[in-house]
Amino acid sequence: MSREGLDETKIDHPFVTDIHENERRIIERVGIGESFDVGIRKIHVLDKEVQFYFVNGLCDIEYIIELLKELMFLDATERKRTKVREQIENRLTHVQVEYADTLDTAIKQMLSGLIFILIEGESEAIVIDVRSYPGRGPEEPDTERVVRGSRDGYTENIIENTALTRRRIRDERLRNEMLQVGRRSKTDICLSYIKGIADPDLVEIVRKELEAIDIDGLTMADKVVEEFVVKQGANPFPMVRYTERPDVASTHLLEGHVILFVDTSPSIIVFPATFFHHVQHAEEYRQAPIVGTFFRWVRFSGMIVALFILPLWLLMVVEPSLIPEQLHYIGPEEETNVPIFAQIVFAELGIELLRMAAIHTPSPLATALGLVAALLIGEIAIEVGLLVPEVILYVAFAAIGMFATPSYEMAIALKILRLAVLVAVILFKVPGFVIATTVFFILLARTKPLNAPYLWPFLPFYPKAFWDILIRQPIPLKRRRPSIVKPKDPIKQS
Repeated sequence: MSREGLDETKIDHPFVTDIHENERRIIERVGIGESFDVGIRKIHVLDKEVQFYFVNGLCDIEYIIELLKELMFLDATERKRTKVREQIENRLTHVQVEYADTLDTAIKQMLSGLIFILIEGESEAIVIDVRSYPGRGPEEPDTERVVRGSRDGYTENIIENTALTRRRIRDERLRNEMLQVGRRSKTDICLSYIKGIADPDLVEIVRKELEAIDIDGLTMADKVVEEFVVKQGANPFPMVRYTERPDVASTHLLEGHVILFVDTSPSIIVFPATFFHHVQHAEEYRQAPIVGTFFRWVRFSGMIVALFILPLWLLMVVEPSLIPEQLHYIGPEEETNVPIFAQIVFAELGIELLRMAAIHTPSPLATALGLVAALLIGEIAIEVGLLVPEVILYVAFAAIGMFATPSYEMAIALKILRLAVLVAVILFKVPGFVIATTVFFILLARTKPLNAPYLWPFLPFYPKAFWDILIRQPIPLKRRRPSIVKPKDPIKQS
């Protein structure tokens, strides 16, 4: 950040030349002496008092010690001169040195992990970036694993995340704009795009939505930002795409998308996103085109099964006349005291409870949990007549299809939709199935997150782009960027 960028902050509490008055105001504002992690270090350099302000735990202490050594060496070797500040600035052994002339700006930078230095007689602070956020290493994300490919993934450190992206896109036109959102949390958010490719109108829309967020803090990080930007409401379908893979995010940047990094979150947000963005996986592009196409069709089949197999089976059970002679074996052979619909709901809730239990169960116990669920609960439920075997079979098929969906958010949305279709089938039979499916399709067709049609390229129909959805094309043949993002440079390769 340049000096001009810092000066854009509203000047409410400018520094004064009396360093002790500045010290008193800072102690009162941030609670030095009350909060153990906010500290001050005072030294004298060439008969001038110099104060270091820092937050312990967000700074690299080694950097601060090195700076103190340099200034102490300066005091021991140099004679007093009139321009003490210039001598101090020349001894600051760091690549990023900025300035702040207001108390508000300096404190905001300090609480972000930087330090600022006050010099006696000066009314401007020197800000130095010595951030070292606590966090884990860039490991491969659990939800987006690939057989071949990079094993690094985004972490909770926004600085590391932008670096992982910059490593893959060494274009001087890649822009990483840093904003702070939240009156109290002041969470760092990075708006990233490639100038000359991304649509300037889209960038401006996202920037204005971020600047308009008025909230105490972003404790839930990216999800709160998403709800402010896209206004999802009661629609269960994901309006943005999340990814924790730098290669996936970089691919979207090169296509003309805009992405958001939110500090403390390993997931980045991709704008805009359509339905078909949520059904693609990096593994498809790590294999040969024909293999990637096979994977994609298997995944599509799993999603269709997850959505429709249970409602169609229930429809044939309640309307036996719909069953073709070749499929006469469909439907329970034995009468049961528990209605079929109640059995399905019970099994669906059981699967969901097991999924939640698996998330909250320590890894060494997860296997035992699965064995208990499969061998004891399922088997005993059949033995006592609570469930018929076919219900468990089709619920299991639906669950497998849900787990095969690349996007976790899309899988949950399909599950909610499946339950809604089941209710419509049990209430209105064939008309209920038709109406529920039609309403579902209309809902998707009317959805336009950030003015992007959710079913593009199916609606509106773009044959070439839709063909690219169905068939994984070889990369050398994909010469144009997707028109849904309105790229300024539509040609990807010459």
